[in-house]
Amino acid sequence: MDVLVRFMANTPLVAAITGWAAAQVLKVLIESVMSKKFIWESIFASGGMPSSHSAFVTALATVIGFEYGLGSVYFSLAAAFAMVVMYDACGVRRAVGEQAKALNRIIHALKEDSTIGQEKALKEILGHSPFQVVMGFFLGLLIGILMSVTF
Repeated sequence: MDVLVRFMANTPLVAAITGWAAAQVLKVLIESVMSKKFIWESIFASGGMPSSHSAFVTALATVIGFEYGLGSVYFSLAAAFAMVVMYDACGVRRAVGEQAKALNRIIHALKEDSTIGQEKALKEILGHSPFQVVMGFFLGLLIGILMSVTF
């Protein structure tokens, strides 16, 4: 029980996990509304709207900024970490997803003429659009502020 109490007292970590969870739940709701069917599998999916990576790191950095100050080395580290994660989410990971789409099209085209393409299709939704990252940022910022002023 003592471990749970100490864990719950770690506001930056709790805020980060809450940001991730909120983004994942919103992702399920948004994708379900868009497809007009409930897609519960999205709860553990990467990519999509909003970016749970962005919500996670932004909530973390926000609470650290409130707890230790915007001039602290802790906030500097958290903010730098957040920037790298968000850049990666809409840069590198998105590019990998686009490459997967192209490879899947090539494999599908070759499938009828050879044994190529018998493999499982590559996952195409890995990264985020800049808008999805920004929405994840704002979600994380909101959660970080709420966690900071209420705890």
